[in-house]
Amino acid sequence: MHVGASGSFEVNGLARKPWSNAGPVRTIFCQQFTRAGLPYFNPHSFRNLIAQIGQIVCGGDIEAYKAWSQNLGHESMLTTLGSYGAVSPHRQAEIIRGLSIPKPDDEDLRNVEKILDTAKLLLRKSGSKAA
Repeated sequence: MHVGASGSFEVNGLARKPWSNAGPVRTIFCQQFTRAGLPYFNPHSFRNLIAQIGQIVCGGDIEAYKAWSQNLGHESMLTTLGSYGAVSPHRQAEIIRGLSIPKPDDEDLRNVEKILDTAKLLLRKSGSKAA
């Protein structure tokens, strides 16, 4: 497509020859980013963005993310997760912080003490020297 003499979009032609690699699409991206005065981002950076959006939109729903992955053209969801589904360092830190083990409260400690006291009593009754 291109802007014709009338100022409207018109068909500019379509080559029937398939591309053997991603070079032509990278060239188009580079030309268009330059033309728009923007820094260049390669085509796979957009696929990475789409995969990350899928992680957010699909949440923990594996079936939904599988569909998202297939929509990216991947037969295996592992391709999406391994190649495009990187967790940003900031988000990784948030997740890890959220995995911390909660500190026991006083009641939990009393329960542990009761269990230990019971174990000691049982050991004494059995004649064990460990108690």
